[in-house]
Amino acid sequence: MSSPDSPLWRPTEALLRDSRMARLRELFGSLVGETLPDYESFHEATVEHAEAFWRLWLEQSGMVFEGSPQIAYVPNPTGEFQGGHWFPNIKLNFAENLLAHLHAEPLVGCDEFGRRRPWTRERLLSEVAELQTLLRAHGVGVGDRVAGMMPNIPEAVIAMLATTGIGAVWSSCSPDFGAQGVVDRFGQIEPKILFVSDGTVYGGKRIDLSDKTREITAQLPSLKAVIRFAFLDPESEVPNGTGWIDGSEQLRAAPPDRPSFERLSFGAPVYILYSSGTTGKPKCIVHGAGGTLLQHSKEHLLHGDLRAGERILYYTTCGWMMWNWMVSSLMGGAQVFTYEGSPFAPDRSSLWSLAHQERLHIFGTSAKYLASCRGFGLRPAGQFALKDLRQVLSTGSPLLPEDFDWFYQEVAGDRPVQLASISGGTDIVSCFMLGTPLKPVLRGEIQGRGLGLAVAAFDAGGHALRGEQGELVCTKPFPCMPVAFWNDEGGAKYRKAYFERFENVWHHGDFLTITPEGGIVMHGRSDATLNPGGVRIGTAEIYQQVEAHPAIEDSLVVGQSWQGDERVVLFVKTRPGHVLTEELGKDLKERIRLNTSPRHVPAKIVAVKDIPYTRSGKKVELAVKRVIHGDPVENIEALGNPESLELFRNLTELRT
Repeated sequence: MSSPDSPLWRPTEALLRDSRMARLRELFGSLVGETLPDYESFHEATVEHAEAFWRLWLEQSGMVFEGSPQIAYVPNPTGEFQGGHWFPNIKLNFAENLLAHLHAEPLVGCDEFGRRRPWTRERLLSEVAELQTLLRAHGVGVGDRVAGMMPNIPEAVIAMLATTGIGAVWSSCSPDFGAQGVVDRFGQIEPKILFVSDGTVYGGKRIDLSDKTREITAQLPSLKAVIRFAFLDPESEVPNGTGWIDGSEQLRAAPPDRPSFERLSFGAPVYILYSSGTTGKPKCIVHGAGGTLLQHSKEHLLHGDLRAGERILYYTTCGWMMWNWMVSSLMGGAQVFTYEGSPFAPDRSSLWSLAHQERLHIFGTSAKYLASCRGFGLRPAGQFALKDLRQVLSTGSPLLPEDFDWFYQEVAGDRPVQLASISGGTDIVSCFMLGTPLKPVLRGEIQGRGLGLAVAAFDAGGHALRGEQGELVCTKPFPCMPVAFWNDEGGAKYRKAYFERFENVWHHGDFLTITPEGGIVMHGRSDATLNPGGVRIGTAEIYQQVEAHPAIEDSLVVGQSWQGDERVVLFVKTRPGHVLTEELGKDLKERIRLNTSPRHVPAKIVAVKDIPYTRSGKKVELAVKRVIHGDPVENIEALGNPESLELFRNLTELRT
């Protein structure tokens, strides 16, 4: 790690003086009567006076709402995080805020085909209004769920805006999920409408989604209609001339030129995202419109200093919360670029080439992508004129110090580009730690904790740490907490997910170190969730496929730290008369790929004689993960067969 006096990037005097964050720091200091000379003092003050901070930002952010913001937070009478309410006396609409300050050409779709499909402001508003008419014709209203299994294309954004504009709830996943993985998610929330495309593309392959769509819709009895967009075959004949095919052939009235907006309470549901499904079907995490808007606007406009007219692309899918995050940059007047396809097709420099061609100001990606670029020996600075690029965002997994070095040598070169590593998650549909225009970038570190968020590192006893590794926690309520889990009467699942580890303190499940200067070093997940390539996935979906195989008696899957990332390792116990052959391994991988997603496929499959369980009959993934990494195992007395852990120690198969 570099020392504090050797930054890789420094904020300019203009940023320190004129950035939105610098101006808000001065305003907030005057409001609370404190001198705030630097970012750390500013962050501390926003935590100390959290309600005043969030009230000030609501008023300064340009958000569209009605009612009084004077009461910022009403706590739960029990004192618990759960059950508190932010801004109970205002109403707003999510889509209205995203569409309030549009760029003249707010949305551009790019893909592996090399197509560039721009949307003007007028076209975007018109198509949102058209889809709203269609949704209403199918009886969709406030609180109804609308799902999308869509590529990362502008039509997915338009469908979301139409849905949330009328007060319905949007939920999406990407087409690379298997049919069962999609049903496990959407089946729980009972959507009225499913948006799909005819197919997608990845790595030069055209992937038809027709069979998968039929399989999924047959298992979603709540559906009133399936609305399809022709992505693979845009020249196909469609009934309405815009590309949207309404499979029910429902007649529609002529749509208005402008969308309408249903203003609802601050905490009204807007998104349903999904947990990784480690212990069963994925949990359905419900996010509120107001908290999501307030947090996203803070992150884009303050932490990112996003300016109207700037061009942003985040390489993501509709199944990752970074899609939701990216789309929210519309409210800052940004020009949002979507990209569908492999990041390395048609060649390994495709995204850097796109950043050059479109003169991107902000490019977001995963730490795995940057590591892969380094491994490929790419040198974008020598190949492309990235003169407008001012910020690159990285998330999904900890960004290695070596990748900071590569970035500043081979991407930034002699230009002042800010590399902002960010970290948060699906649980908060945003970030706990991220960049800031008021601090330097140091090798291997995230710049700081998010304004208004009481982030800390706790030891096992619940004591705050500084300069030592601990559990990521948040010790005070914050607006972008989920409003609920779907089908969680009484909130028991919610409480267990975040508040079981430490009393009335949000426990996130990551390891981190907060440096004395306030920087953040991330160490990865502290639970059993798999995280290959920065995409969190669960073990239960893998077990579902593996243990249905006639040759497999039992299995266990963990993530192994490997070459700066995490790879999935599957251990299998075969049935009598069977052995793990190369053919069986290929069969298991194909089964997993087809029925879950390519990211679930294990990098290694290893045969073992026994699988460890607790006395209450639960697989002990965390204990095995610690063993294969050479770490001590705690609480062995809870295991029913502790001797089985020795089967996983010093395995030669895990050394390559």
